[in-house]
Amino acid sequence: MTSSLLLDPAFLGMAMIVVFMTLIMTRRLSAITALIVVPVIFGLIAGAGAGIGDMMIQGVVALTPTALMLAFAVLYFGLMMDAGLFDPLVRFVLRTVGDDPVRVTVGTALLAGTVALDGDGATTALVTITAMLPVYRRLGLNPLILALLLGLCTAVANLVPWGGPAARAASALQIDPALLFLPMMPTMAAGLGFAVLVAWWLGLRERKRLGALTLQPLPHQPLPMTAHAVAGPAPDASPAEAVLNAEDDSQTHAETRRPKLFLFNLALTLALIAGLLLGLLPLPVLMMSAFAIALIVNYPDLKAQRRRIAAHAENVINIVLLIFAAGAFTGILQGTGMVEAMANALVAAIPPSMGPYLAPITALVSMPLTFFMSNDAFYFGMLPVIAETAAHYGVPPEAIARASLTALPVHAMSPLIAAIYLVAGMLKVEVGELQRFALKWAVLASIVMILASLATGAFPFRVG
Repeated sequence: MTSSLLLDPAFLGMAMIVVFMTLIMTRRLSAITALIVVPVIFGLIAGAGAGIGDMMIQGVVALTPTALMLAFAVLYFGLMMDAGLFDPLVRFVLRTVGDDPVRVTVGTALLAGTVALDGDGATTALVTITAMLPVYRRLGLNPLILALLLGLCTAVANLVPWGGPAARAASALQIDPALLFLPMMPTMAAGLGFAVLVAWWLGLRERKRLGALTLQPLPHQPLPMTAHAVAGPAPDASPAEAVLNAEDDSQTHAETRRPKLFLFNLALTLALIAGLLLGLLPLPVLMMSAFAIALIVNYPDLKAQRRRIAAHAENVINIVLLIFAAGAFTGILQGTGMVEAMANALVAAIPPSMGPYLAPITALVSMPLTFFMSNDAFYFGMLPVIAETAAHYGVPPEAIARASLTALPVHAMSPLIAAIYLVAGMLKVEVGELQRFALKWAVLASIVMILASLATGAFPFRVG
């Protein structure tokens, strides 16, 4: 292997991604350290030198609005958990799903699929985990199933025009979002149907593993919706220990409940979600404003406010640090030209005879590419190059855009997106552990969506 090949940006980019993924999935390094150390080393090898600092800063700055929004989203929904806003929802879910693991897992998929239609992954994660994790804890169900179903349903729901990936694809290729979305509705239905099927299958496995269960209600208290309760039990905690922990949480945090403010908190939350959907203000501004209002109204005492913020500070710090580290990673990946070089190398590797098949090829290659790249890097950097190449063979740009969106379930497991750290942090599981459990199901979900798209004509198998 020549030195010129070793210094080729495309080769360095792929090598950097492989090293990074190997380190975190084998637990050699934590995600946050690998996101910083690995790109710095490869950036130096690529000859970036002192420019690495500017690249990292640019990547971090690009993700600052996301980090800000998620930080205040965690604080806001943490306050709502403490105040008891979701207690009625949890009681309804408990009455509906009972003590049957199959009903619990299927209920998880249906709840996540419904909430995810707002297009905001953070909100979906917070609401779904808030409602379902206490049930998983008390039954002893594997919390990784909750993470998997949440990821599948959120990814499929991101096909809506206001979802982040769909909006990026439409903007990058200058396509009408409605033109992009409407032919994908059967694909979306197929993806959600597959998620429910996976939930049913995993529920059957959990039912067989756990045997007969009886769900005992907590005495005289609603289910705890505190930061500790949402975080979940220790990995080796038994179902009985989980119930005892839940009882302790309920007694310790009973004073944080604000049942008399339920209607106010509900109205504030609905107004917040409406503002997110309508785009009335930037998302960080909406979250910051809602958090400030909720904190003042529910906990007017300054000492109580400090205690509530401190109760959720650990989750906020972990999530924000990981997002900023991911920004540094993508900043170096883009700043050194590795992303562009990898895109050009991929296009050059496609023989002319395969040109008419670029739509399904795009669907297949989008799975690994969106797993290893940020949304912005893929949709704004790579997708236009693929679409331009496909146009020479008569493949319309909207077909390429739709094909790329079928990879969303796999992208949901990427270590470069904020949501996976939010979910892993709330469930107290390692990102690598979550990926090892969920990735095979995510690949199958993408394949189902590809087949559904081909069957319904969302994009052609071959043009001409």
